[in-house]
Amino acid sequence: MKKWLIPVIILAVIGFGLYNWAVGFNNTAIELNENVSEAWGNVQTSYQRRNDLIGNLVNTVKGAADFERNTLTDVIEARAKATSISIDPNNITPEQLAQYNQVQGGLSGALKSLLVTVERYPELKANQNFLKLQDELTSTENTIQTARTRFNEAIKPYNNHVKKFPNSILAGIFNFEGKPYFDAEAGAEQPVDVEFDFE
Repeated sequence: MKKWLIPVIILAVIGFGLYNWAVGFNNTAIELNENVSEAWGNVQTSYQRRNDLIGNLVNTVKGAADFERNTLTDVIEARAKATSISIDPNNITPEQLAQYNQVQGGLSGALKSLLVTVERYPELKANQNFLKLQDELTSTENTIQTARTRFNEAIKPYNNHVKKFPNSILAGIFNFEGKPYFDAEAGAEQPVDVEFDFE
């Protein structure tokens, strides 16, 4: 064997190894990124379901002639803000996610105020449509929590893949950046006041 052939073979083997590493990294990163996108789609679908139910709930509550308009206005405005924000899961930033979380939290707060206010209206508390919508909203809130948890679960393997060395080198070359987790809404650490009205 000629002496010059040995370095060529060594370089070819190293080059082939680097190529396989890069391809493996890229394909895995794409697959994990798609899992994140799918999980984010489920979060958005859950929030959209809640927004649709809130529209129906507001229309049902409007039927109560003397219902407090300010409470309804707050819910309608919060719903409009919540539906105005759109996030691309491939380019999601911590700031975008915090803003999204903030407006969704604002809608949750307005909705809670609406449901507490309803307690003063016996005709609404007895309205079957209202009761059904209230149950569906409770179920949807649970679905939202599950979707957010699954989104965070999809983020973890992706972030581990692109942030660990030596993959972090290729992540920079292929423009794969770590993604933020869904944090709790502001004030979630505070205890919730629960009141029961059995009248």
